[in-house]
Amino acid sequence: MKLLQSNQLSEAVKVAEAWEDFVKTKYGSKNSKKETSAFRDYEIANEEQPLVAAFYKENHAKQSLSHVLTKKKLYGGLTHGEMGIWEALELMNTLVDESDPDTQLSQIAHALQSAEAARRDNQPRWMVLTALIHDLGKYLFFLGEPQWTVVGDTFPVGCAFSEKIVYSDYLKENPDYFHPAYSTQYGIYSSHCGLDNIHLSYGHDEYFYHVVKDYLPVEAAYIIRYHSFYSCHTEGQYSWLLNEHDVKMMEWVKIFNQYDLYSKAEDEPDTNLLRPFYTKLIKEFFPEKIKW
Repeated sequence: MKLLQSNQLSEAVKVAEAWEDFVKTKYGSKNSKKETSAFRDYEIANEEQPLVAAFYKENHAKQSLSHVLTKKKLYGGLTHGEMGIWEALELMNTLVDESDPDTQLSQIAHALQSAEAARRDNQPRWMVLTALIHDLGKYLFFLGEPQWTVVGDTFPVGCAFSEKIVYSDYLKENPDYFHPAYSTQYGIYSSHCGLDNIHLSYGHDEYFYHVVKDYLPVEAAYIIRYHSFYSCHTEGQYSWLLNEHDVKMMEWVKIFNQYDLYSKAEDEPDTNLLRPFYTKLIKEFFPEKIKW
């Protein structure tokens, strides 16, 4: 299988980095243990960063139920390569915004920052591993997928959109917005049917969940699948979708998010020093290679 080269993905990386900074700014003060007073108000920040607004505009216009079902069918069979977890981390490390390469930490450094923060707090080993690997679904970039269907806050499709979704006005351009069924509160779903029965907007979370769900504890797989569902676990929306299992699992998502939103301002971890610990940790849960 021929993958896109890293030099073809510079713009994708730029958008992904901008979105991640936005999320840290908007939600960091609610979830992170780190001091967030230095962050500007997110709306003001994004008046200065139109790249993020343009990303949300495209994401919200195109993430329809039809699109989600198409991508689930395309990637659900895990027929797009085989590689190991550390190998995937090294592949992600080639993602660099070439317009500003000197001010970025590497992708592995970001992953290790999150994992080390969880490790310092004596979180379970599966939580430390989850912090390390949770973004590896960005492999979709190498498969040629555009930014708007790789990164971004996730939200349900097939039912009415919440006003608490970031830049919710942009959702008016979504083909499902005025759909007679999809625009009702429950849409194609039923009350408290559980998130496993819900289609969320497609991205690296949903994709990677299917890559790893057979290897990880239920809590870890759930975190990977739903940690970007901010309108639910942070804004308190869509409670009518949740069943008892979701309510229980969301507590783990909230714990995890303090590490996902960990500040990029930290010193860069020593990858060579930490690699033996993390390769051993990976082997506790994963075989040498898995399907993608």
